[in-house]
Amino acid sequence: MRANLMPDIALAERLFVALRDASRDGEGVTRDAYGPGEQRAHAIVREAAEAAGLEVAVDHAGNLLMTLPGANAGAGRIVLGSHLDSVRQGGNYDGAAGVLAALAVAAAMQRAGIRPARSVTVAAVRAEEAGAWFPTSYPGSRMALGTLPTEALDIRRTDTGRTLAQHMRDCGFDPDAVRAGASSLRDTVAYLEMHIEQGPVLEAAEIPVGIVTGIPGSRRLREARVIGETNHSGATPRAHRRDAALAAAELAVRLDAHWAALDAQGHQLVCTFCTLGTTPSADFGKVAGEAAFSLDVRSVDPESVDAIFAELHRLVPEIERSRGVRFELGAESGSPATPLDDGIQAGLRAAAQSIGVPCRTMPSGGGHDAAAFMQAGIPAGMMFVRNQNGSHNPHEAMRMQDFADACAVMLRWTLEAAG
Repeated sequence: MRANLMPDIALAERLFVALRDASRDGEGVTRDAYGPGEQRAHAIVREAAEAAGLEVAVDHAGNLLMTLPGANAGAGRIVLGSHLDSVRQGGNYDGAAGVLAALAVAAAMQRAGIRPARSVTVAAVRAEEAGAWFPTSYPGSRMALGTLPTEALDIRRTDTGRTLAQHMRDCGFDPDAVRAGASSLRDTVAYLEMHIEQGPVLEAAEIPVGIVTGIPGSRRLREARVIGETNHSGATPRAHRRDAALAAAELAVRLDAHWAALDAQGHQLVCTFCTLGTTPSADFGKVAGEAAFSLDVRSVDPESVDAIFAELHRLVPEIERSRGVRFELGAESGSPATPLDDGIQAGLRAAAQSIGVPCRTMPSGGGHDAAAFMQAGIPAGMMFVRNQNGSHNPHEAMRMQDFADACAVMLRWTLEAAG
């Protein structure tokens, strides 16, 4: 029976359609964290899990836990999952593909009458897209693990101005339990997350599945400024200008050149000026007296990130002197790099090989809940499924055959890991 067992791809396909229909926002979808969009998505998936015969629970943070019980209650659980929230006007597959893949696996095992030694829990984790809604990392999974700092409950959602705790209460959940240190997934012995690849690597290589080696760390400047002097654009000679716009542009170009040099040396990193421009005081006919930018540098290798910031701090005083401006870089934020579990990576490679699914190892470019599990001391792994047109946009175009291949690898790994 196990040899012929296949994930329930038809169930996943129906749920992809239902999620899109319930969260369509113009061309894309919006499933706002701890808001109506995420709530509707959780209700759709919960109903499907109950119909599939899984045991369903919602924890203090609103994480949806759908479990195929194991024979040995004391053996801990295998958790498969991802998130259902999205960025504003994003795509339908980011996050949701991981939840629906896990549900397709658990539903198939339940229908086949398989009772593993360890329980298998499908987790739809809250608010993974925190950067779009709440400026903190992995709040849903960290609340499930009891590792979210309590001060994070006071962080305000970017569009409403209301706190994470207030939004949780609005949805019927319990921030006081977070303050008391509650956890719902500390008995997890392994966590596996499937996610669409958010870049073009697998598509270019014509490979359907990636085995992820690590989650990148980051160093970020969110509110950096360049202060120059506003002057008349026609009457101010070049030698007398303190042009903030050109100073910011020079920094961006020269830092990009340093990234290219590091890339040529074999460093794997990304360096992004996410915003870059003059402030509202700028106008036609003026030399810009102020510019603003945000910078996001990521890599699984902390030394690569540090190399960019070392160059940044070398360039800033040089540009200040040559252009007569002043940089105010503001507060720096970031997160540590998180290598993923070697044993799970080996198990995924073996599973893929055993069923003939081509795969390659690769680092992640973005952050994912798997990092929260690893940081809590729980072995975690990730799979990427090939995806067209990137991520965080309405044009995500994952092929269902690639999704089916990735689900088959997940099922084979889960049967081995759960016993």
